[in-house]
Amino acid sequence: MARPRGIEDAVILRAAAEVMGRVGPGGLTLAAVAREVGLVPGTLVQRFGSKRGLLLALADRSARDASEMAGRARQSHGSALEALVALVVESAGEMGTPESFANHLAFLCMDLADPQLYERALAVHHAQKRAVEELLADAAAAGELSAGTDVAALAGTVRAITAGAGLTWALERQGTLEQRLRQELGTVLSPHAPSRP
Repeated sequence: MARPRGIEDAVILRAAAEVMGRVGPGGLTLAAVAREVGLVPGTLVQRFGSKRGLLLALADRSARDASEMAGRARQSHGSALEALVALVVESAGEMGTPESFANHLAFLCMDLADPQLYERALAVHHAQKRAVEELLADAAAAGELSAGTDVAALAGTVRAITAGAGLTWALERQGTLEQRLRQELGTVLSPHAPSRP
């Protein structure tokens, strides 16, 4: 009979993302993640093989999380646009300080240079883009957006604004990332609000 696994992989991967935000690429080790969840590094070696294996597993999980997050946001908000804002804010939840934003950005730079990590980063990007498009389509169908809104183009703008807002916030260091995201999303969505008589 197999030994019980104890701590689920999902818990370990969440801990890895938290450690990433604190220490960046240079400080992320299996030992650091193991300490975070109360395991020995050998357990992580058995499960993931190496630090690279852990990063690949985390990237795979991130793609699945993007779709699940969108579903949760839609179920807990009556308005599709409110769900969109909640999704964007939750997606950036691990980057609550400029330092953690910088550390996650450093990992993204690694992803862009590594073929296997890039493939997964692109999958996450596509999953997030689909989620934004679906929420905007729901908003258009519900009359939250003016008739004729190009949902695909607006989704691209929302994604660009979201990425840019994080970087601008990390540089300017005014308010919280959530406040900045809400402000920028309001600015980009407001011209598409249906006109009221």
